[in-house]
Amino acid sequence: MIQVEQIKIGNVSCLGLKVDLKPAPLILIIGEKGFLSCGFLNVEVAEKLGVAAAVVTGVKTFEDLLNGEVKGLTTKAEKMGVKAGQKGVEAMSKLV
Repeated sequence: MIQVEQIKIGNVSCLGLKVDLKPAPLILIIGEKGFLSCGFLNVEVAEKLGVAAAVVTGVKTFEDLLNGEVKGLTTKAEKMGVKAGQKGVEAMSKLV
């Protein structure tokens, strides 16, 4: 199953995408400047592509992604103010 939701980050609407895969779902929240993802996506590839991305691992829902701790990020996301260890919602506020 694929779930698509509008997710508010502050006053900005982002696109939430969840794909039920086994053994864990693929979860993304996509903003205008970058995205927050679960550990399913490879941060090294995002780095090579030059995109702003942050990764939160061990999540199963959009709420988990927003409340979890950033474990990985690209240089572009770091330049935008995203930091390892911050909550996903804080990181996403920089990527909207």
